[in-house]
Amino acid sequence: MPTYEYKCEECGHKFEKFQQMNDDPVRSCEKCGAPVRKLFGTGGIIFKGSGFYVNDYKKGSDPEKRNSVSAGEACAGCAAAGSCPSAGGSD
Repeated sequence: MPTYEYKCEECGHKFEKFQQMNDDPVRSCEKCGAPVRKLFGTGGIIFKGSGFYVNDYKKGSDPEKRNSVSAGEACAGCAAAGSCPSAGGSD
């Protein structure tokens, strides 16, 4: 169920409600009873399935470590450690 965020026009109280998409929107503040308005927010989207890379949402991966190469090592695209520009090679 989606989470909707509301803000009271009188007291400024913000609150969230879990509602089905076909439920009527909340009309009054849960604190003071004054009219409320629905706030627009961004929702998180996670793409899963066979059309997406497994490592896109892998937990615990550090982009800095994944893309760095130590001196003297070759990255996956280089044939030799001496010619790897990521490792500080001469070529």
